[in-house]
Amino acid sequence: MPEKLLCAAADLSDTTARIFEVEGVEIGVIRHNDTVVAYRNICPHQGGPVCEGLKMPRVCDELDEQKRSVRQSFDTTEMHFVCPWHGWEFKIETGEAIGDPKIRLSRYKVIERDAQIYVEV
Repeated sequence: MPEKLLCAAADLSDTTARIFEVEGVEIGVIRHNDTVVAYRNICPHQGGPVCEGLKMPRVCDELDEQKRSVRQSFDTTEMHFVCPWHGWEFKIETGEAIGDPKIRLSRYKVIERDAQIYVEV
């Protein structure tokens, strides 16, 4: 597959995805846990710009004996994209939907070489 140059590696953030248009397709690219991931910027739910949504840690619910929520906390080891249209969440590391792991974001192979970021399209 051909590689497309996107940007300098130093231009990527680990807090906000950058959106690039490659051959008419929007691709969201973000640095995550010392790697770079890239997904098509379309939510499989309703087509929202998923990579432009909030990046937040997994919410953990602590339940009592009767399965009632006692408190919530954040697990920063698992970060999610939250689609800005309807709140669907996806693991940034894998692109899988939180509610149904069979649903995934379309992922692109990322190559980081000579301080530059490329994707295979």
